[in-house]
Amino acid sequence: MSENTPKHLLKQWLQPYRPALNTAWLLAVVGGVLLIGQSALLAWLFAQWLGGAPLQAALLAVLPYLLGCWLLRPLLQYGKERLLQQASLRLRQHLRTQLLAAVAAQGAARSRWGSDGALSSLLLEQVDALDGYISRYVVQQKLAVLMPLLIAAAAFYYSPLAASLLLLTAPLVPVFMILLGDAAARKNRAQFAALAQLSGRFLDLLRGLPTLRRLQALPQAQAAVAAAAEDYRARTMGVLRLAFLSTAVLELFASLAIALVAVYLGLGLIGVLPWAQGQVPVPYQGALFILLLAPEFYAPLRQLGADYHDKAKAEAAAQALQPLLAAAPPPNGHEIHPFNTAPALNLQQVRIAGEHGRIRLRECNLQVAAAERVVLAGASGSGKSSLLQALLGFVDFEGEIRINQIDFRRLDKAAWRSQIGYLAQTPPLLPGSIADNLRLPKPDADDAELMAVLQQVGLWDLLSRLPQGLATPLGERGQGLSGGQLQRLALAQLLLQQAPLWLLDEPTAHLDADTAADIHALLAHISQGKTVLLVSHETANLGWLDRVCHLSAAAD
Repeated sequence: MSENTPKHLLKQWLQPYRPALNTAWLLAVVGGVLLIGQSALLAWLFAQWLGGAPLQAALLAVLPYLLGCWLLRPLLQYGKERLLQQASLRLRQHLRTQLLAAVAAQGAARSRWGSDGALSSLLLEQVDALDGYISRYVVQQKLAVLMPLLIAAAAFYYSPLAASLLLLTAPLVPVFMILLGDAAARKNRAQFAALAQLSGRFLDLLRGLPTLRRLQALPQAQAAVAAAAEDYRARTMGVLRLAFLSTAVLELFASLAIALVAVYLGLGLIGVLPWAQGQVPVPYQGALFILLLAPEFYAPLRQLGADYHDKAKAEAAAQALQPLLAAAPPPNGHEIHPFNTAPALNLQQVRIAGEHGRIRLRECNLQVAAAERVVLAGASGSGKSSLLQALLGFVDFEGEIRINQIDFRRLDKAAWRSQIGYLAQTPPLLPGSIADNLRLPKPDADDAELMAVLQQVGLWDLLSRLPQGLATPLGERGQGLSGGQLQRLALAQLLLQQAPLWLLDEPTAHLDADTAADIHALLAHISQGKTVLLVSHETANLGWLDRVCHLSAAAD
């Protein structure tokens, strides 16, 4: 079996939780054995009653055992459900941690896996789609084999023919379950794809809401969302229709099989079977025992049929999650080298290739001294941003990068990124208060620290006059502040982080000339003592940097 198939992936993910799953299965089996014993006790009790034995004496004889069965079975069921729910929760938490690590390791390259809306769908809906498979199907598929065999063996003691009828009709349920389950799996895969597309479209529209409002295009956007939601509703109803149909078919076959056994036992009790006229092949106690167990014989199979849709959903989710999980970073085995002061960079023959062999950065040699501030200049496509992504550890490269003469590949990437201050064209701001956004790089910063960095970037005078001050809320992507104010806020984040290396990717590209000049003047002041690599297409306002490094245009 290929290691990349959904079945193999699900088996691999479940491996650490096998002890809990096996314990839950054992509790379910003990509960099933108690059910067989309970049915035997009830059949004996009614047989004694119909046989003329004193009911009170018979009831007193079996009551302790019946009470034991009635009390223990719910407790065993509770223990089983508890173990399975805990295993499901821990597995889904572990998968989400891996997925978040994979997204973080991709950095800006995460867009290759889809929009942020599609990624959120992966992390939420598709991970949760594994719940039913773990908490129900995995144990139920074993019970669906063992419990019918145990019940058939118990029925065989009284009537080999009745046991044979049960065993002969049993395969009808799994056969139709598989036939309908394959169709359900296809429907679920299509449903997940539609949900990811809808999530991505909705997030894009929310982000572009101010632009849509200015263009007076809100009705068109509403119509697009309504059409996508209607399509998703239709798909959902199709999946539900298939689920109800399969459940009805399984119930029909189980009911017919139980009726067949009941007719045989009933005709036998009144002695009118064609091949046993005037005879009672199965006595009343045995017939009642088999009839009590007949529904329970098919119950695990019917439940497995209902849970088979959870298996289809889980396989579809595993297929969607596997590519992103494959991109997760391996367990940390690298060295951690903290740099408390500005580091020196040495790049030798560094080359970056993209998908399909496209060259993103030609061979580059660059030496940056500690605390030196350098401009990376060049035409669009020369690989300036790609070089920054490589230094962040998000892009594979050929050649050699050394940080203070230490091989970059030996660095612990998470620890290395914590020492880098990165600022792109769009500041990394989230919906929330100004204080919450400032604390993103340093969650334990107090208000005094926040005010200090805001004063350094020239924002405190403005924010102190706002009614809510640091608690002033920001909208999506910092809505509520101007472009220059947002960049100043992002610079305050860098100061709070106290990183010795700054990577700045065209931080003034979307600002007007006066605001850009102000930001560069601010950078010239607050970046002293830092090692700085600044990407820029323009040459204005760059006099504060120590030198310019030109990159040649990349080519295919």
